[in-house]
Amino acid sequence: MIVEDEFLIREDAAESIAEAGFEVIQAGNADEAIAVLEARSDIHVVFTDIQMPGSMDGLKLARFVRDRWPPIKILATSGFVKVGPGDLPAGGMFLPKPYRGADMVATLRKLTGFG
Repeated sequence: MIVEDEFLIREDAAESIAEAGFEVIQAGNADEAIAVLEARSDIHVVFTDIQMPGSMDGLKLARFVRDRWPPIKILATSGFVKVGPGDLPAGGMFLPKPYRGADMVATLRKLTGFG
């Protein structure tokens, strides 16, 4: 699942992810993402922007997901926020913006072991 409040960035990332053979679910903020996670049991990765409007940012979403759904892998991204040790749950990865679609897909494959 990709969680990104910027529509064009989300669409571009979703297209790259789908072209790489992953099923893509989109959410515009943390609240939408949580609603999807509560309704579906087939989400394996949450790829989230860190700076988002709403009830929680991407770092809080990452911790929430890890606490509630421990097997789900976390990939976070930002062009503004620097992620330090301990900011992401164990095993979480950070991809700085701007990123190339190929780098994003390679990171997702590393996280999932897919491909």
